[in-house]
Amino acid sequence: MKRTVALLLSACLLLLPMTSFAEEFGPEEWNQYRLNSDKNAVFNSDESPLDFGQLQTAEQIRATPVVVGDKLFVGNHNSGDLFAFNLKSGEELWRNQAPNWIHSEMIYNNGKVFVGFGNRFFQDNGIRGTGESGVLALDAESGEIIWKFNTDGEVMPTPAYYNENLYISTGDRNLYKVDVETGELQKKVEIGSRVSMSSPNIYNDSLYVGGASPFKFYSYDLENDSVDWERSFENVVAGLDDVPPAIDSNIVVTTAVEGSYEDPNHMIYAMDTESGEVVWKDSLGKGDMVKNNKSGAPIIYKGTVFVGSPITKTFYAYDLESGEQLWELKDEVMKAPPVAQDGVVYFTNVKGIVNAVDTKSGELINSKELGGTLAPSGPIIVNDTIIVGSQDSNVYMLPISELVDESQLTEQSQEETTNEEKVEEKNNMNQIVMISAVVVLIIISLFIYLRVKK
Repeated sequence: MKRTVALLLSACLLLLPMTSFAEEFGPEEWNQYRLNSDKNAVFNSDESPLDFGQLQTAEQIRATPVVVGDKLFVGNHNSGDLFAFNLKSGEELWRNQAPNWIHSEMIYNNGKVFVGFGNRFFQDNGIRGTGESGVLALDAESGEIIWKFNTDGEVMPTPAYYNENLYISTGDRNLYKVDVETGELQKKVEIGSRVSMSSPNIYNDSLYVGGASPFKFYSYDLENDSVDWERSFENVVAGLDDVPPAIDSNIVVTTAVEGSYEDPNHMIYAMDTESGEVVWKDSLGKGDMVKNNKSGAPIIYKGTVFVGSPITKTFYAYDLESGEQLWELKDEVMKAPPVAQDGVVYFTNVKGIVNAVDTKSGELINSKELGGTLAPSGPIIVNDTIIVGSQDSNVYMLPISELVDESQLTEQSQEETTNEEKVEEKNNMNQIVMISAVVVLIIISLFIYLRVKK
């Protein structure tokens, strides 16, 4: 009888972690740029949206904020300041400083934060990045530096985590593999192109990244630690090394500028992830060249590619499989990747405005001005809260309900939202059933225990 009681109590203990009553706000890990391979950085649990507000940092924010659990991590452009905040209370938990600019996200894995640092200036030998460049690993709780790995060129792209190693694309034409525990170099591969802001994308055990001089796009086999294929873009003059690619359904999407600086033609390309073959491409149009971040960063949501062009000042939707342009919407200069949820895509521009657009029709639903330049830091969504960094030094939190309500959505988008709500309702019901089962097991265990004791 005592053994039966022990077994029942053990079952309760095993089930308890799966039925936690207190959800944390964000995901448990954030292993690469914008969380997911499709670059649509969305995470929802059972937590309520945050109230509208802002977190003050020390200087310009050009990196996308990272949310893990109840913490938000973000770094500053010029000063290199690094911050951790409690999202729910707004409390600054810690602050540290990197030796150079921060454009990299502060990705998170197993209690550590990893962040790249470096700037866009060129050395005499053609390497991009002056001063100190590299990656820091910090303790996520205290902010103390655990190790520092130096590179010859800048690390403005966000590193990517894979199987206990960090993969780092740089301005010195090399791809580095570094042990996450020790910070020791495991492998250094010369890919031949320098990378400015094209954060490596990890998808199906491969890494994808764009580079310049020469303008090439690379697939790197992570299991064999070797370049799988490379694709040359001879007509490109800018941008391929600037764009973090988006991947879904074995199609990798990126953008670049063809033509010339005087007459730029903004292009979008889709390639097969296995072969590197260009399956479709299209011109987004011509316009005026911009100073930095010359090419738009795409995301993929439900089979549709969304991307803004800083050159044409237009936001676009493309069918991922066919390459058909579905719609376009004129706006302002936009440089950041958008984010999409429940049939609405949200994009920001350099005027400090967040726009909400119907994913099916391309109709503008609503806009809200936040402040500063919202670029190149792109918005993310965590628990129906838009979170975005600004060059005015603030991280803004904006509940989606302040931009969109169901009456403003098209019939198709409402159907998408309803289906997602049904899935969430089913998940909630499963959790209720699991919690009920645990409670019943505890009651039975106590009853048997009391009977045995008598």
